[in-house]
Amino acid sequence: MPRAKRRLGQHFLSDPRILARIAEAVGAGRHDTVLEIGPGLGGLTGELASRAGKVITIEKDHDLIASLRAKYPAVKVIEADALDIDWHQLLPASFLVAGNIPYNITSPLLDKALLPPRPRQIVFLVQKEVADRVTARPATREYGALTIGVQTVATAERLFVVPAGAFQPRPQVDSAVLRIVPVENPPITDAERLSFRQLVVGLFGLRRKQMLRALRELTGWKAERAAQELDTAGIDSTVRAEVLSPEEFVRLHRILVDGGWRARVAL
Repeated sequence: MPRAKRRLGQHFLSDPRILARIAEAVGAGRHDTVLEIGPGLGGLTGELASRAGKVITIEKDHDLIASLRAKYPAVKVIEADALDIDWHQLLPASFLVAGNIPYNITSPLLDKALLPPRPRQIVFLVQKEVADRVTARPATREYGALTIGVQTVATAERLFVVPAGAFQPRPQVDSAVLRIVPVENPPITDAERLSFRQLVVGLFGLRRKQMLRALRELTGWKAERAAQELDTAGIDSTVRAEVLSPEEFVRLHRILVDGGWRARVAL
């Protein structure tokens, strides 16, 4: 087995039962195209290829490319950084996404996977803590900006935990299989995505402050105006961002934008 590279966040999974469970969760059939991110040694690739009509993989590690192409000649193996390449140029209008993704780039990969046009379904093996954050409910310790970012455009479900001992080399934490299904008509439009993200990230950056104070700092508005907008949104000015539901964030964003607020910096 090739030595895993720490700089790439590699942890290889070879248990055939777990790999089969992940592939089953992807739900690909003979008419489906699956994009796999970070195939590594190709354990999941083989399971996907036995189910899907077409599998396309993106692998950054040059040392793994030849072996993947030799082992799976019917699979299109692309040597590239998944964060840099345009996935949609490789894919039909309808596609699925899967992968055992590196812990150190999980959030940006989730963001990219949810860029429009979105896949029908995403199944990622991620750090258990990330899966818990993505599927969290308001007013819990795990709830945050990542939760809101995913749950406003998709439904998310933690399917099962994969223990650290199943990987080689063994990571310090357990992983979990996360299934994300984008909704057909998300409440945040593509044009609103960046300003909504700035609102959410900004308010969670001020999460220790009550909403009235946090909103004043974020918008630069005076107390009366900020209080009026919160009242219009039906949000108590004394609560904190961590108790607001995704739907409340959407409602607040719409009211703020209608009231003249504009995001100052694209995140």
